[in-house]
Amino acid sequence: MSSAVPIIREHGAGERRWFYGGGTHTWKAAAAETGGAFLVFEDALTEGKMTPLHAHAEADEALYVLEGEILVRIGEREERVSAGGFTLSPRGVPHAFMVLSPTAKLLTFQSPGAGDAFYRDASEPATGTSDAQAPVDFERVRAIAGTTHAVDLLGPPPFAAGEAPRV
Repeated sequence: MSSAVPIIREHGAGERRWFYGGGTHTWKAAAAETGGAFLVFEDALTEGKMTPLHAHAEADEALYVLEGEILVRIGEREERVSAGGFTLSPRGVPHAFMVLSPTAKLLTFQSPGAGDAFYRDASEPATGTSDAQAPVDFERVRAIAGTTHAVDLLGPPPFAAGEAPRV
């Protein structure tokens, strides 16, 4: 029998957390609520936000672009993905993304929900719209990644300097 609990969340509902790597997460389903099967959060981002090249050894990660446009690299493949687009980074495959539009919203899905502790430990409760302007703290993200083992940070963002939008 599943240990998942029923979840119904309206638009905008869910725990809001500011991620130390940039962006505000609105949690739609935490691993504890899904019996560890998966986690889902909406990620509100601003232009220029980049992730370092990284991989998840124990989870597949899907992104659905709700609004805006990102540049994504998965393995050796790099493409622009706009609203309505979808990506899948299988476990162990290096990947990264960069926000190209003034703002973007992504729906992030990880299965199983092994990354829950990483995202919670590398964030804090969001206090409002000022969170988008809070400084990114990649050293803190790196330390938490090392503690939780949910993310392997492999290097800096893999995007050419000429591709980066004005920040």
